[in-house]
Amino acid sequence: MAKSATVRARVEPTLKHDAEDVLAQLGISPTAAISMFYEQIALRHALPFEVALPNAATRAAMVDAEAGRVTRASDVKSLLAQLDADD
Repeated sequence: MAKSATVRARVEPTLKHDAEDVLAQLGISPTAAISMFYEQIALRHALPFEVALPNAATRAAMVDAEAGRVTRASDVKSLLAQLDADD
């Protein structure tokens, strides 16, 4: 079937550029990506990814991160040791 419908959307220019750079690296045109997105919506009867508000723990972690309160470690073992020490 020939494509004859038009989808128009306004997005921030930087977002458009960044997304199209990724699509180019994948060898996918913006039209093909949008078609894939619509196909998944039609197949799932929903968005192809979860859309949800963060829970209280996640919101608290986001506030801490924005305030610069983060735990840094050179590797996973060190990070787990630091996190265990906080208990």
